[in-house]
Amino acid sequence: MDANLTDNNIEKVTSNLGEDFVVVENLVKYFPVRGGILRRVVDHVQAVDGVSFTVKKGETLGLVGESGCGKTTVGMTMLRLLDPTGGSVKIDGANIYDLDKHQLKEMRRKAQIIFQDPYASLNPRKPIGDSIIDGLDVHKIGTPKERRQIMVDLLKKVGMEEYHAHRYPHEFSGGQRQRIGIARALALKPDFIICDEPVSALDVSIQSQVLNLLQDLQEEFNLTYLFVAHNLSVIEHISDRVAVMYLGKIVELAPSDNLFISPLHYYTQALMSAIPVPDPEAEIDRIILEGEVPTPINPPAGCRFHPRCSAATERCSQEEPQLTEYRPDHWAACWNVQI
Repeated sequence: MDANLTDNNIEKVTSNLGEDFVVVENLVKYFPVRGGILRRVVDHVQAVDGVSFTVKKGETLGLVGESGCGKTTVGMTMLRLLDPTGGSVKIDGANIYDLDKHQLKEMRRKAQIIFQDPYASLNPRKPIGDSIIDGLDVHKIGTPKERRQIMVDLLKKVGMEEYHAHRYPHEFSGGQRQRIGIARALALKPDFIICDEPVSALDVSIQSQVLNLLQDLQEEFNLTYLFVAHNLSVIEHISDRVAVMYLGKIVELAPSDNLFISPLHYYTQALMSAIPVPDPEAEIDRIILEGEVPTPINPPAGCRFHPRCSAATERCSQEEPQLTEYRPDHWAACWNVQI
C-alpha cells in the first residue's frame, strides 16, 4: 500500500507485462516566464513536474488529460525536441539526454513522432514523397532508387498510391495528411513512436480508419507506442495501459480495462463520467468539477487537484500524494482512495 513510484521501484509498474523498452524517471520541463523591460526570467511554467512511467516492448501506453496538462510536452521532451529541465528518459537502455549529437542522430532511427497537426508538420513547398524520403536522405539509407521504392511501399502501406508522391500537402484531406505523417514516421523503421493526438483533428469515421491502421502497423512491425490524447474513447480503444495527467503530474496509472471499469482517482472518475453514452435514456451520474484548472505557473500546494476535488481534506492541501500501488499494477496519487 505504501510502495511509492520512486527511482528504486519504478520498474515494478510493468514488471508483469514484459521487457521495459522506455523508462521515464522524474521528467521535469519548466518554461521560463519573462517580464520587464530587460525581459528577465520572473517565473516558470511548470509544464511537466516529476513524471515517471515505463512502456514495455510492443505495448501502447495511453497518456490522457485535459488540454494544457502537459501531455504533448512530455512527448516532445522525451525525444529531446525540447530540452528537459530534469530527469531521464531511457530508450532501449540508453539515456537519451546523455547522448552526443552523433549518438542522438542514431537514436532518431529508433524513436519517431507523429505530430498532432499533419499539415503544419509537412513542408508546403515539397511534394509529400520528398518529405517521406527526407529521413532516409539524412541517414544515408540506401541508394536514391532504393529510397524512392521505400517511400512508395510506405505510401501503399498506409492506404495511398504511388502517384500521390508528386502532390503537395494542401492537395490532401486531413485524414490523408495524417497517413502521410504515419508513413514518414515509419520510414526509418523505428521501434518506438510517440503519437501526439494523431486523430484529434479528424472526423470520427476517419479517426477509426487511422486508429485501425496504427494497430495493424504495430502488430506488423512490433512497434511500441506512447499515444497522447484527450479523447477517452480513443484511449480505451487503442491502449494497453493508461496514464492520467493533471497539471503536469501523473495522478493514475493502470491497465486500460481496470482503469475504465474502476478508476481510483477522483479526477479520473470525473473524466470517465464525461464520456458520451449512445443511449438517450441512460441515466448518467455526471461529476461536475468546480472552478478552473489552476495555473501551472503557481500550482496549488499539496495535491494539485484538491481545489476542485469534492473529497479533499486538509491533508490534501498540505502534503503531495505520491503514486501508490493500491491494486496489482494499478497506481494512484491520492490520499482518499476508496477501494
